[in-house]
Amino acid sequence: MAQTHHRKLTRQIKVGNVAVGGGSVISVQSMTNTLTADVAATVAQIRRLEEAGCDIVRVAVPDEESAAAVARIKSQIGIPLIADVHFDHRLAIAAMRAGADGLRINPGNIGAAKKVKAVVECAREHGIPIRVGVNAGSLEKDILKKYHGVTPEGMVESALRHIERLRAMDFHAIKVSLKASDVRRTVAAYRLLASRTDLPLHLGVTEAGTLFSGIVKSALGIGMLLAEGIGDTLRVSLTRDPAEEVRVGFEILKALDIRRRGPEIIACPTCGRTRIDLFGIVARVEQALATSTLPIKVAVMGCVVNGPGEAREADVGIAGGAGVGILFRKGKVVKKFPEDKLVEVLLAEVDRYEKSR
Repeated sequence: MAQTHHRKLTRQIKVGNVAVGGGSVISVQSMTNTLTADVAATVAQIRRLEEAGCDIVRVAVPDEESAAAVARIKSQIGIPLIADVHFDHRLAIAAMRAGADGLRINPGNIGAAKKVKAVVECAREHGIPIRVGVNAGSLEKDILKKYHGVTPEGMVESALRHIERLRAMDFHAIKVSLKASDVRRTVAAYRLLASRTDLPLHLGVTEAGTLFSGIVKSALGIGMLLAEGIGDTLRVSLTRDPAEEVRVGFEILKALDIRRRGPEIIACPTCGRTRIDLFGIVARVEQALATSTLPIKVAVMGCVVNGPGEAREADVGIAGGAGVGILFRKGKVVKKFPEDKLVEVLLAEVDRYEKSR
């Protein structure tokens, strides 16, 4: 689906074959949690991420074995791969030479200027962009002292400092992230940086937490920024299967009508009129459609009286009660059937809808 919301126009870079910034589609990223040196496990997880719709994947490169594994991983996946490197510039260079499509570093912890220069020269040689990743938990001591702790202003100053170091080396294939576990601080930092640079921005709330708290923090932080036209790519950080990060990322984009992938499921919150196992039915429908890329709006309602009307914007939907199930399209009832066939009938209708497109 074409994006129609107003966005701040940023410079465009390429991560492999995926454009980031410059009005391109907002990409959804994730990061593996396998040992990168375990090529089989890492490839298997990336393939699950690809199935979930992940556009770009990042892997940790903490040692030489992991850097060497990049080439074997790349040969078995179909999406761009970013190497995440800290402290050792030699690992960054090794990962790029092994075929990484992008690099995530904090120039401040790579070391002396000559080490940063060596990384930049290698990135330039291989046509690889660098993400300057600023994290609230690792700001420079002088910035912490200047701002009396972690502040949005300090995070932005750190980012601009690192950006200028790269630009001084005539390197401009840069994107930037400013991440904190605090939503307000994260949003304020991105707003400020967006007013100070035209570089593409990678959105995220770091250390967002477990499933529920992480989804809430990410939806608020990332969603607020996207609604304001800020952001070119995103990652939802969850202490969970990385595929869940991708699904949540697409749900955020879908909720803002920015980008659609797969079905949107509408379900009522239930009330005293509900006489079916709505929770179980919704879970079965969600699981059945989890890997579908069909852009369809599906309603699962617990009341045959109000359900069709309340979900009239849905392409297809079901409601049930008192032993009777109904199927509706755009709010109009088209079929009645036994209540125990609710999921079966709905999935058949989704399949029919897909074939009719």
